[in-house]
Amino acid sequence: MAILSSTMSKTPVLPLFSKALGASPAEIGWIVMASTVPGILISFPAGALSDYLGKRSIIYAALIVFATAPFLYLLVSDVWQLIAVRFYHGFATAIFGTVVNAAIAERYVQDRAEKLSAYSSATIVGRSVAPFLGGLLISLASFRMVYLTCGISAVLALALGFLLPAESKPATRSHPRDHFVESLKTVLKDRYILATSLVEAALYLVFGAVEAFLALFASSKGIPAWEIGMILGAQLLSIVFLKPLMGVLSDKAGRERVIIPGLIVVGISVLLLPHFPSLLGLMFLVSVFGIGFAAVTSSTSALVADLTKNGAYGSSMGVLSTIMDIGQSIGPVLTGWMVGRHGYAAAFSLLAAILLAVAISFGYIAWVRVRHRR
Repeated sequence: MAILSSTMSKTPVLPLFSKALGASPAEIGWIVMASTVPGILISFPAGALSDYLGKRSIIYAALIVFATAPFLYLLVSDVWQLIAVRFYHGFATAIFGTVVNAAIAERYVQDRAEKLSAYSSATIVGRSVAPFLGGLLISLASFRMVYLTCGISAVLALALGFLLPAESKPATRSHPRDHFVESLKTVLKDRYILATSLVEAALYLVFGAVEAFLALFASSKGIPAWEIGMILGAQLLSIVFLKPLMGVLSDKAGRERVIIPGLIVVGISVLLLPHFPSLLGLMFLVSVFGIGFAAVTSSTSALVADLTKNGAYGSSMGVLSTIMDIGQSIGPVLTGWMVGRHGYAAAFSLLAAILLAVAISFGYIAWVRVRHRR
């Protein structure tokens, strides 16, 4: 319910609402980026704090932000107000995603990727419904109705939050400052955790850019809002159905053997997007995008958890989320500039090149690591 709310607030409504407010492509990039900045600021502190205080209380804090933010969109009348609301809303997903992933990674070991993927797919059910419902509400009603629906969904999520189970074990009770410092040192010393985090950053750089500008590209080709919702929903549906399977494959075949092909698949699909500007063409390509995205994200969190020492799962997931959000922040701004200067084809080609370069680099790092271990 929480992810349904947050996704509907941006897909496909945010770029269309921004355009209605008179925002330029560059300003739309900043609007989209605003919600990812809190992830850079809060993901690690939230994760480390969850190791110290326990996961449930931190999740409650995120649910409160989820439940209040949608109603603020109803007061927006200019671009800067929208940026401010997006910034506040970003704290919800930054805290929620980090802490829930840490809680699951802490509870499961042998089938970690499968469990993380099952949870992720549950959230993607919300992500999948959101574009269809949001596009339909825009076409039949208004932007205002979309944000009211977001608010109702988030309030229900807050109510359901009270059903969360108690902590399975007591949280750490060392001094919080010492705990934060030691956790950060432990995570940052592991170069492979950082390399894996950079892979996820590159993937979300592309994901955030496509999420922001694919709707505008489709709109520029005369595709109506409800069909744009279908296109973006097709991407998310492919992730829902394939991510648990990719998680099982990752547990059995190895993380790197799933991550690297996934990056290549996403890169190729993004490269082809501007060349198939029809409903069916875009639906097919974003579905392929979803397959690659599912492959990578089913394994990155699990790989970071595998590498985590001393049970500092919240801290490790916090570092992963922080670096990921840096990438997701850069994506819309970079793409907005490229679209404004050189058009959609050049922008999507650059995104594809970034992913393919990261796939080659990560493959080399993984190969060196295997040789060193031997």
